[in-house]
Amino acid sequence: MLDLDPTVLRDIDRAGDVRAALADRIRAAVQSSVSPHTVRVSVPVPGAVRPIDWVRARPVPEAVYWSGRNEDRTVAACGAADVVVSHTAPIEYEALGRALDERLAEAGPQVRYYGGLRFDAGQPSAQERPDERWAPFGTYRFVLPRFELVEVGDALRLACTLVLPRDADRVDEILSTLDAVALPVPDEHTALPRPRQRQDVPGHQEWTRMVRWALDAIDGGALDKVVLARRVALSLGASMDPLLVLSHLEPATPECYHFAVRPAGGAAFVGASPERLFRREGRAVVSEAVAGTRPRGETEVEDVALRKELLESPKERREHAFVRDAIRDDLAAVCSTVRVPKKTGELALARGRHLHARIAGTLHSDATTTDVLRALHPTPAVGGVPTDDAVAAIRAQEPFDRGWYAGPVGWVGRDAAEFAVGLRAGLVEETQINLFSGAGIVEGSVPDREWEEIEQKIGDFAAIMGVADPRTPSR
Repeated sequence: MLDLDPTVLRDIDRAGDVRAALADRIRAAVQSSVSPHTVRVSVPVPGAVRPIDWVRARPVPEAVYWSGRNEDRTVAACGAADVVVSHTAPIEYEALGRALDERLAEAGPQVRYYGGLRFDAGQPSAQERPDERWAPFGTYRFVLPRFELVEVGDALRLACTLVLPRDADRVDEILSTLDAVALPVPDEHTALPRPRQRQDVPGHQEWTRMVRWALDAIDGGALDKVVLARRVALSLGASMDPLLVLSHLEPATPECYHFAVRPAGGAAFVGASPERLFRREGRAVVSEAVAGTRPRGETEVEDVALRKELLESPKERREHAFVRDAIRDDLAAVCSTVRVPKKTGELALARGRHLHARIAGTLHSDATTTDVLRALHPTPAVGGVPTDDAVAAIRAQEPFDRGWYAGPVGWVGRDAAEFAVGLRAGLVEETQINLFSGAGIVEGSVPDREWEEIEQKIGDFAAIMGVADPRTPSR
């Protein structure tokens, strides 16, 4: 017989107590239900558990992870109590709004649907057939998780959400799934497999052609700005849990939104985005204009010089102004007042920095979360100016399907919501990672510099995966 350490035995006993306590609350919620509604019950979890490790250890394939930028709250979730999904193009914002509003009308403030939307429901272009790896994500997909491990400060709670009376007939199934909840979580420090092959789509020659095409369109007055992206496909030497990538990426990317969306039976979309699309609390809404890029310096003197170069660059300030002014105008369509800062600041990250402006507004009394989504997405930071013409150019020029890359990713509650822009992100399967990143092309852009900017933007993934630029950068 195997002798277990007394500490392990105590952890197992505590885990049994947590599951038993939550099971009692689930039964009580079902028995006390008198009308259709969504109810969320939770219990405290003793000890220290990383939510990302907990969701990785869960056998349920449906998974969500969300950690807001500079927010003392992290959510790891698995299973689905409800799903709102569409595969229709264009994006049906009205249908999405009605579905979420109906489901959240009687829900408490802790009930949240997590998910996102495609960048462009009209993609892919005629150049390439649809990428089936994006199919499970739909045009939009929002999940009400069945189980959540929520960390607020040093406190952990395990929660279960029930949609009643529908779930009253599923109690035995729900409790059976609860029995498999991984507590305590195994202490694993698994290394990432090294990529065996890298493929850039487009390659450098085609990228140069795309950027020159965009510069000609800008010079001819057809566009002011267009954001062109690249896909870097990494073939791995071994099978890997997709969420393992995020467990390594998160500590390497402070000051970012960290997210993962893994539909049942599909790949996982994971990322560490520095950019907020918007946050809504009641009628207050905040968005951000983020554009222009410089790396961080290796010395303090170099870092100060790069910061000065970014803040004073006419090309970068012009690119940022497109984004700032468009967000201001788009918010004005759903807000009674909009406030824009007089000075442009910076968003400093571990590996880079960007020009930044915080734009705030007060929503009209009848404006909904989906109204804000429709107004803001896509911003010129990921699309271009004019928006429709830039998106059409992206659709025609990029030789791959963006899917959810550069689309909104986040959560929606009854009177609140928050969305990041799905940047610095990848579509992760067991043996392959597809990384996506883009660069804003404006007057004065240089193809090689924009290539290098994208290499810098995928630097966080590159650092944890051991990826190198396939060409020697020109400097």
